[in-house]
Amino acid sequence: MSTPLAALPLSVLDLAAILEGKTPADTFRNSLDLAQHAEQWGYKRFWLAEHHNMASIASSATSVLIGYIAGGTSTIRVGSGGVMLPNHAPLVVAEQFGTLATLYPGRIDLGLGRAPGTDQLTAMALRRDLQGSVNDFPQNVQELQAYLSAENRGSKVRAIPGEGLDIPIWLLGSSTYSAQLAGMLGLRFAFASHFAPTHLQAALHLYRAHFQPSEYLSEPYAAACVNVIAADTDAEAKRLTTSFHQFALGVIRGSTKPLQAPVDSMRGLWSEMEKEAVEQMMAYSFVGGPATVQKQLEAFVKGTQVNELVVVSHIYDHAARLRSYEILKDLTKVETAATMPVAASQLN
Repeated sequence: MSTPLAALPLSVLDLAAILEGKTPADTFRNSLDLAQHAEQWGYKRFWLAEHHNMASIASSATSVLIGYIAGGTSTIRVGSGGVMLPNHAPLVVAEQFGTLATLYPGRIDLGLGRAPGTDQLTAMALRRDLQGSVNDFPQNVQELQAYLSAENRGSKVRAIPGEGLDIPIWLLGSSTYSAQLAGMLGLRFAFASHFAPTHLQAALHLYRAHFQPSEYLSEPYAAACVNVIAADTDAEAKRLTTSFHQFALGVIRGSTKPLQAPVDSMRGLWSEMEKEAVEQMMAYSFVGGPATVQKQLEAFVKGTQVNELVVVSHIYDHAARLRSYEILKDLTKVETAATMPVAASQLN
């Protein structure tokens, strides 16, 4: 039985988009302002994702930016959606997030990704060599868990701070691999359906089928990341979406640039083949006025049975982006009598 949309936890994924004509400093100020509004509106968590060598995204130093956001808010959970583990030694991640969790106790999430979050040349520059690979991901996750465990205090290699702290770990994925691993390890799972919709249902099924209760989680807890562009009217939302389409077109072409202002029409900016590719990649995008978005999201929640929605909104105008998140949160205030109880192990 699915959780009604009105009772579903909502969270934010901020890709820290750099706007055309603006600077990364502008991006960071906008991110903090969004986080402060999201906290006020009752969003559950605010996540930032690690990307590198992209002219459109400023969240490369993810843990630093998480500290900035957490320091400017007081209650909302802040974390990574995610940190790309192949780029880092597990000990370094444990120390970084141990430091964050010490500074902001009870508010830090650690989402881990299996991909490098960049191109191969940049991945080599990050790691200096490619002896490690994505195939080491399960071992690296377990090594990281060991550093964060209280039992590691007797080890010769320790994460201080970090050791013994309650830092919820999520596995993130755009395929079925991390879904199975998250289930086997009894961890929370989030699927990147905002850009990789193809395997969403299969990943959710495998996660639930393979789930083993653990000290971290007693039953499966799955989130889906989706694109939402809401406005006061369908027409306004569709126009705002052209910034998102231009961003996605850059991904398709392999040449990203800062997020562009909306245009009246995408005609002439993309070919029919490119349009189809963008629409396929961004299939889980919910665009429109309040009634339209509510109808679309209710169908999505019913069809996926997810426990939480993580929302990304590629909107050029900051005020319009705030309004989109405000409209979305207002949809969950309509009727809360059907709220399902949440297990204590899932409250983080």
